[in-house]
Amino acid sequence: MPAIPEKPVLLTGAAGNLGRVLARELAAMGWTLRLTDIHSFPEALPPRAEFIRADLNDGVALLRQAEGCGAILHFGGISVEQPFETVFGPNLRGLYHVYEAARREQARVVFASSNHSIGFHERPQGNEARIDADCAFRPDGYYGLSKAYGELMGRLYWDKHGVENVNLRIGSCLPEPLEARMLATWLSYADLVRLAAAAVMAPRTGHCVIWACSANPASFWGEDHRARIGWQPQDTAEAFRARIAGKLSGDPVVERYQGGAYAGMDYTRAQPSPRDHFALDEAAGSAGS
Repeated sequence: MPAIPEKPVLLTGAAGNLGRVLARELAAMGWTLRLTDIHSFPEALPPRAEFIRADLNDGVALLRQAEGCGAILHFGGISVEQPFETVFGPNLRGLYHVYEAARREQARVVFASSNHSIGFHERPQGNEARIDADCAFRPDGYYGLSKAYGELMGRLYWDKHGVENVNLRIGSCLPEPLEARMLATWLSYADLVRLAAAAVMAPRTGHCVIWACSANPASFWGEDHRARIGWQPQDTAEAFRARIAGKLSGDPVVERYQGGAYAGMDYTRAQPSPRDHFALDEAAGSAGS
């Protein structure tokens, strides 16, 4: 029988696709859950779970829901690319409310970050090294920018207040990978659940960042802090390679960058040849040194 947290766990975004998976599977493991979302919970509540409908912009409501909780699984907020004003409230102000609640309760935050916080890194070619979790943020839109902000807020609250946080840079979490890029980025539901459980149950985490993808040989990503929580993915996208390896977008921007379609949205700069962005960045750095 898996270990069970001593205190209730608050799950935001519980009515979303990933929130429902976590609510169902963690409850089946015997966890006591407090669920919240701006939308009504669309399924029968799992055992040992209660649901309160609330907006992340309502800091008082979030403080009340977090009372007595030992961890907050923060999966709430805007989960796709949207205009800045749409993203701002739930993803920036709402995250502040989550961290203030965690500070008061001395609860750990497990934050659903995203690969889109680093989406304008180019995909590795051939024997090029994968990027590690300490790479520079290169968000590919306002959604990715909000995730970079979230990781930095975790850094602040750890350094200033000792609030532990585990930042999950989620790749493509779906029942199955759908196109060629997901041979690198896919995260199975089962690996997600194991990852969330390990992040909550680890004895100590500090501030850490984990590439949340399954054991994909084609992954874009290298070293991270998963050893701190004892998590290793068990599934792989390779089982789907024959079906999806040829499913490319045909868009050179989408295929160049790790963020895929998000990098191509509203892209207006002249398209340089592959690797020219790195050359330009290095030249700018030399000029400013």
